[in-house]
Amino acid sequence: MNILEPETDDLVRHAGLARMAEVAVAAVTHVPAAKLRGPGRGQPAIARARQMAMYLAHVAFGLSLTRVGICFGRDRTTVRHACALIEDRRDDPALEFALAALEAGLLALTGSLSAATRAEARS
Repeated sequence: MNILEPETDDLVRHAGLARMAEVAVAAVTHVPAAKLRGPGRGQPAIARARQMAMYLAHVAFGLSLTRVGICFGRDRTTVRHACALIEDRRDDPALEFALAALEAGLLALTGSLSAATRAEARS
């Protein structure tokens, strides 16, 4: 048994969760997911969408700021700044509704995926 397996499994799982947040935000904002991973800041709409995705990865899935940064190719301080910006913008009822709906949907999807994986492992 490789002693690195649990850590590798966590890395892959965390990257998958970050991608789920990214794809969900891309679908809602109509920003291509690939642009969220782009090397630069991009246009304001792209930056805001990336900030939302990083925020959801951190808040909904409990990924550390460092891990979110790794998944999005950003520094943890950039993720912290993005999370603070999004948290400050949650006073806007439309954004609050969108984030709450995205978070609930992501958590429901990951819950159903986990249940399906457990059922498959038993059979």
